[in-house]
Amino acid sequence: MHKFSFTILTVCAALLLGVEARAQQPASPPPSPPPPYGAPITLEQAMKVAAAAREEAKKNNFVMAIAIVEPSGDLVYFERADGTQYAGAKIAQDKAMSAAIFRRPGKSFADRVAAGDQTPLALRGAVAVGGGVPIVVNGKLIGGIGISGGSGPQDEQVATAGANALK
Repeated sequence: MHKFSFTILTVCAALLLGVEARAQQPASPPPSPPPPYGAPITLEQAMKVAAAAREEAKKNNFVMAIAIVEPSGDLVYFERADGTQYAGAKIAQDKAMSAAIFRRPGKSFADRVAAGDQTPLALRGAVAVGGGVPIVVNGKLIGGIGISGGSGPQDEQVATAGANALK
């Protein structure tokens, strides 16, 4: 009986110490707020974004679809390189729309899912993969770019190059 009591006491002490150690961990900083919406991207701006994305894809020998949307998620500009899979057209548009309406990259949703948070999978219109990036000018979101045709990191690389064209 004495051995059983000692075991129980040891387990309880370990649990209390574990809770105490967890309580002392610094809280992660709250995420920064998403950028406010600005005036919708113009066709001229969208073409400049697409040109930068196309150049990044060409430089890396990626065959991709490029979609540019305004803040509402509506398509402003689209192009698809010869040889891009047909599904890429819809995928690129979905990624761009997700980045615009949620004001965050698809990779942020992918990271949450990878960490065990399944919430993004229940959000209508959210795309939890890399390759959708908000287009922000002067601190305001004017649209989104979506890329399809490569791996998630490749799509993200090309989308980021496109979004940075207006900075």
